[in-house]
Amino acid sequence: MNKNYLFTSESVTEGHPDKVCDMISDGILDEILSLDKNARVACETLITKAKVIVSAEITTSAIIDYKSVVKRTLSNIGYSKEDLGIDNSDDDSFIDVLIKEQSPHIAQGVNKDSNHEQGAGDQGLMFGYACNDTLELMPLPITISHALTKKLTEVRKNGTLQWLKPDGKSQVTVEYNELNKPVKITKVVIATQHDDMLSRFSDENEEHKFIKSNIINYVILPILDQYKLDYEKDFIINGTGRFVEGGPIADVGLTGRKIIVDTYGGYAKHGGGAFSGKDPSKVDRSAAYMARYIAKNLVGAGVAERCEVQLAYCIGIANPMSINVNSFNTSKYDDSYISELICDIFDLRPEKIIKKLKLKNPIYQRFASNGHFGHENDCTWEQLDMVEKIKEKINKYEVI
Repeated sequence: MNKNYLFTSESVTEGHPDKVCDMISDGILDEILSLDKNARVACETLITKAKVIVSAEITTSAIIDYKSVVKRTLSNIGYSKEDLGIDNSDDDSFIDVLIKEQSPHIAQGVNKDSNHEQGAGDQGLMFGYACNDTLELMPLPITISHALTKKLTEVRKNGTLQWLKPDGKSQVTVEYNELNKPVKITKVVIATQHDDMLSRFSDENEEHKFIKSNIINYVILPILDQYKLDYEKDFIINGTGRFVEGGPIADVGLTGRKIIVDTYGGYAKHGGGAFSGKDPSKVDRSAAYMARYIAKNLVGAGVAERCEVQLAYCIGIANPMSINVNSFNTSKYDDSYISELICDIFDLRPEKIIKKLKLKNPIYQRFASNGHFGHENDCTWEQLDMVEKIKEKINKYEVI
């Protein structure tokens, strides 16, 4: 009996309306952190045709131009023309900004003073995951999905495919064997917004053939050929045939609606909390980054081939309520021992997480598209700097 199975993940481009909102929220967060590293920020954005609404709870000494951040983010993505639904040239009347301060009842549990250790900014559960599918120790389906959306943006911005517009999505299906190893890429789906080119072609079918051929040759094949796996060539490009109307004209975007894209593509659990627009006192963000850091270093140290770490917190309390590890029977150590090892090596109090991972720096907008994880070693939570310490400490634990 064939025990192989299929798993699918998706990603979206920076021009997808939900991702636009994530990038605006994190752009505002970065702007504030650049002036006030201790700011409290919880920023949500909504975008629709010719309208952006920013609403937030912010306590800070920083004074920033919120509308300028919005306009700059939209321009960097490519939404700078009126035909994309937003006239982003001179006018900023399409932007509404609604700001209030953080609740004092939350602040009293989160702010640190001489008599009070910094507690978690909320209750909740967060997951981190790593596996040896890829060099980045990420699941392969989401890794390829992100690579495809990054490539879509690259060929749009460098002029290779000038007729592309910012909105787009990718979806990748990978076949795994019974040992949970990827053996084949079975399906690639791309949806990408494009110019109306009917004036150049005789009909919609000819336009679609042109788009499909170019997306395959300039986006899909250059990415798939980087992976030493067989792949099916029955690619699906713009399944409805055309994708001219997209972005904020076609869809309303909201911050925090792409949490699976932001993490592991569904291959690991998710606690439900979004990242974007939240300063690191919010454990939705900081503890999820820490859980990824722990899981990646455990896999990097050879403790397990796959590892999922759950952390849980209560508002106002520094230490986690619980720690859970699942190595999916890929470790020679019991999961309870691995949990003890985590407690032995890692300080999981929010203040210590923030310090360890340098989370008060204005770094967040660049991770708001194409995933927060799997960036090799160019951010603190992706570094494998605890591998040797884990190897040293794990030897005292009993092998199963």
